[in-house]
Amino acid sequence: MTYNVICKQIELSDGTKEKLLAKIKKIDKFFGDEDGCKIVVSQQRDEMILEITILYKGFFIRGEARNEDLMFAADKCLENLDRQIRKNKTRLEKSIKGGGFENYVPVVEGEDVDEEKEFEIIKRKRFVSKPMSAEEAVLQMNMLGHDFFVFANPETMETNIVYKRKDGKYGLIEAE
Repeated sequence: MTYNVICKQIELSDGTKEKLLAKIKKIDKFFGDEDGCKIVVSQQRDEMILEITILYKGFFIRGEARNEDLMFAADKCLENLDRQIRKNKTRLEKSIKGGGFENYVPVVEGEDVDEEKEFEIIKRKRFVSKPMSAEEAVLQMNMLGHDFFVFANPETMETNIVYKRKDGKYGLIEAE
């Protein structure tokens, strides 16, 4: 697996990067050489934020953790990734048809996670996606009290989504 470590608002020493990569490489045995792992380390106030995103045969597996200690955050992030893999193991195997997680043994010892068999959609909603700017969509989203809003980009007529982030700012997803 290829690793890409990105540091935002912080500089890590080579030794710290090596320790971090040594921890994260525990999951290496489940992924191939062509798979990629993006590791983003940032700092907000006194907290270290670690985000690990793995691209595995077209699927993204992502974990995030925050803590004052980077190595503790790495352990928590690995637990999150491990939980996601265990929970969705059957679905991933069916979708990928590669059996990569067939003999999956958890990287981190922890609580048992019930594997989900099927997703249950409890509500289906249809609506007309109106052309509007991203700013108008954010305004509409806030007036409705929602966390996201789907709209049509008036220039491209493609479906876009605006959403409210955990930090209170807004994000825009544009379909390609």
